[in-house]
Amino acid sequence: MLLRLFPRRLAAAVFLAAGVLTGAVPLPHSLLPARAQEVVFPPSSRFGFTPPSDMTISKRFTGFERIGGGAMLSVVELPATAYPELKQSFTDENLKTQGLTVESREAVTLDGGTEGVLFTGEQTAAQGQTPAARKWLLIVGGKEVTGIIIAQAAVGAETDETMRGMLTGLRIRGALGLDEQVAALPFRIDDLAGFRPVRVLAGNSVLLTLGPLDQVINLSQPILVIAQAVQQATPQEQRDGFARASLYANQTMKEFFIERSQSYRKNGIDWHEIVARATDIPSGLPVVVSQTIRFAPDGYVRAVGVTRADQREQMLPLFRQVVDSVQLR
Repeated sequence: MLLRLFPRRLAAAVFLAAGVLTGAVPLPHSLLPARAQEVVFPPSSRFGFTPPSDMTISKRFTGFERIGGGAMLSVVELPATAYPELKQSFTDENLKTQGLTVESREAVTLDGGTEGVLFTGEQTAAQGQTPAARKWLLIVGGKEVTGIIIAQAAVGAETDETMRGMLTGLRIRGALGLDEQVAALPFRIDDLAGFRPVRVLAGNSVLLTLGPLDQVINLSQPILVIAQAVQQATPQEQRDGFARASLYANQTMKEFFIERSQSYRKNGIDWHEIVARATDIPSGLPVVVSQTIRFAPDGYVRAVGVTRADQREQMLPLFRQVVDSVQLR
């Protein structure tokens, strides 16, 4: 359900998160120093690494990035059953269309004998142009989890040996409990208003519901998704268009009719709220959607609540109650 509210095609999401499509890696300031000794796990991630000392946990994605740019590593976690399909679909031809020109592909043995495949190559460059970045892609076939690890560095910023060691030296820890995952989110919710978390995704998003079921089918219970994104600030004059585009990007609803779309300022913070009617495509039921975006200088927090139309009078105030209590850590 979380993916339904924030839809992405898997392959595109993986490579966009890592900057593989854009190749947006600034030129190196200096060579990366020797790696630190301790294993560091990004919040909520089961994969840990020993990154160079000037790489820190990213606020933009699950992984690490160098302060000032030049190198990064991102992590995507999938169910264990995804690994065989990834091995088959990650051909040199397919990866090239996603921005990675593969130079080598090799089977590797990882933490605890875990199977993996490591791809090494360059950012796919236009004809006659020099690639702007070196890239490494590791798929990990753990017993309980599949990992897609993508690293890249500006040309000349780091040796293949160091980056290869960072990836293949990964550690896998046991699954985190839901409470631990919620505690690691970049925000906290001070008033759940009867809702409860049922799933955390990518370390920056949480799915809440009101009712006893953990898996909500045909909107049998109201749902509320809250997610943080770190990016360049959206200019004031573009926020209404940004909010509408975010709402319309939901591929599981159709026939949107916006009842209210407004910006407002509360406690020194800029907000935007949309209340709309729509049709839930899987069930065909009429629904009411509440989308609230809290803007910040370095990104935003977006909350999307969905409920059946006949529950709107009860649920809209509860959606607002939860959203108003969200605090950035």
